[in-house]
Amino acid sequence: MTTSSSERGVSLGMPELPAPAYPDDVRARLETDAREIIARYPDSRSALLPLLHLVQSEEGHVTRTGMRFCADMLGLTTAEVTAVATFYTMYRRRPSGDYQVGVCTNTLCAVMGGDAIFEELQEHLGVGNGETTDDGKVTLEHIECNAACDFAPVVMVNWEFFDNQTPGSAKRLVDDLRAGRPVTPTRGAPVCTFKETARVLAGFPDERDGAVESGGSAGHASLVGLKLAKGEAAPARVVHPRGEAARTEAPHDPSPTEHLSSHDAPQDTSASDPAHPAGPAAEEGE
Repeated sequence: MTTSSSERGVSLGMPELPAPAYPDDVRARLETDAREIIARYPDSRSALLPLLHLVQSEEGHVTRTGMRFCADMLGLTTAEVTAVATFYTMYRRRPSGDYQVGVCTNTLCAVMGGDAIFEELQEHLGVGNGETTDDGKVTLEHIECNAACDFAPVVMVNWEFFDNQTPGSAKRLVDDLRAGRPVTPTRGAPVCTFKETARVLAGFPDERDGAVESGGSAGHASLVGLKLAKGEAAPARVVHPRGEAARTEAPHDPSPTEHLSSHDAPQDTSASDPAHPAGPAAEEGE
């Protein structure tokens, strides 16, 4: 005697309906942009990453409709598009805020105060990791290395750098974002919304006045090694065991090029907050 799936308490569920299409006017506009993107590549499939940024700029995240659009434009299956969209964390799979605030909690940023920043921002904003504030302005997340270890701890807003942060400066940063006040990163162009950022990442120019001219570049601490390699900087200081330098060398004021990183000589930035130094989130073992 056999039993049915319902009798065994197993629900097979209903198959998911196909994703709805974009409205005609939206699709026509996106198709124009998509063709421009696809024309940049000898193999149309190579355009998938910027196309995903394009549809993300439309809705703020990659929807099933957006993935269907990419598949149609490139002659791919939706499964092939989904495999890519779910692999990269830069593509959002659910609605999120106008500003993606990412706190680096990888090794160096963490020990320099990143963990403390992330914990205080969660409490300050009343959200958890990957969650968005009620006003829809800020989505908070902890992220892996930002490749800016010489400016740790680092916070990013829509992929723009805010270096040498502290809990106090990070809280002021998110308050400014939520209040609509202008926010300027330590390096790079002024912050724009996530949708605007996604369109730039799709390969379209940032049309804001002065945005291109203020584009990001490596900071001083990142360039010291390059200057040393080119012979443009003084030799690095030899760091002696504690107390030994006082017996063997006369004290001197090192030049800026003698500092190997911002941790040797922290640089004041618009985001730094000397009154609230960052520290470990908890004592070891807690």
